[in-house]
Amino acid sequence: MSKQATLHPVLPPLPGEPAYLRIKRWVVEHIGAGKLRNGDQVPSESDLVRMFGVSRMTAHRALRELTSEQVLRRVQGLGTFVAEPKVASPMVAIRSIHAEIESRGHRHSSDVLKLERVKLGETDVPLALPEGTILFHALVLHRENGMPLQLEDRYVNPEVAPEFLRQDFSAITPGDYLVSVSPIWRAEHSIEATMPNRQVARLLKLKPDEPCLVLTRLTWSGNLPATFARLFHPGSRYRFTAEIQTR
Repeated sequence: MSKQATLHPVLPPLPGEPAYLRIKRWVVEHIGAGKLRNGDQVPSESDLVRMFGVSRMTAHRALRELTSEQVLRRVQGLGTFVAEPKVASPMVAIRSIHAEIESRGHRHSSDVLKLERVKLGETDVPLALPEGTILFHALVLHRENGMPLQLEDRYVNPEVAPEFLRQDFSAITPGDYLVSVSPIWRAEHSIEATMPNRQVARLLKLKPDEPCLVLTRLTWSGNLPATFARLFHPGSRYRFTAEIQTR
């Protein structure tokens, strides 16, 4: 039988963090810390409104998104509960690596390796912007329980996220921040297995001759090219899945 867990007090928001993301962060941090376990009931929308001092619409959005990300599951007439952890990443979903890891009940951490400005044309980035445009570049290593799981190599159009370089990406992932300030309208991506260069192999702690899985993604926000990212994963420790429904 599921139970209502004893939860920690609400933490203060991160700089520039929207209220619904603050609620989501609070939930996944409780899951990661073991305060919310599989099958535990999470606070209702009314509880979250009271706890965080937000509107019911904000609380609803946080629970809805966590449910769509399979972190939570909603049972009609009973409430919202922590879902069973998933070990594979949906291939077509734009999902937070932080939420993915913590949905398995594991701990996410990250190392910010680069956070800089670069010029389009001096680097291989297929964003449809004039040559010489200044881009923001982040190189972040994401870990699951201390083990490297994803190397995120991301380029961002400053028009869609002008404060990108001011963020603490050891506290919030680049992807989560970008979704909060500039919703994605369209995305294109591909996945391939490839042999990594020395830097990628070293950072992901790959075995000799071990390939990596690389998800390459272009996104748009409105009519603006928004981001280009290469997401590298260890071939032996990661997989993508997809679900196709036909009528």
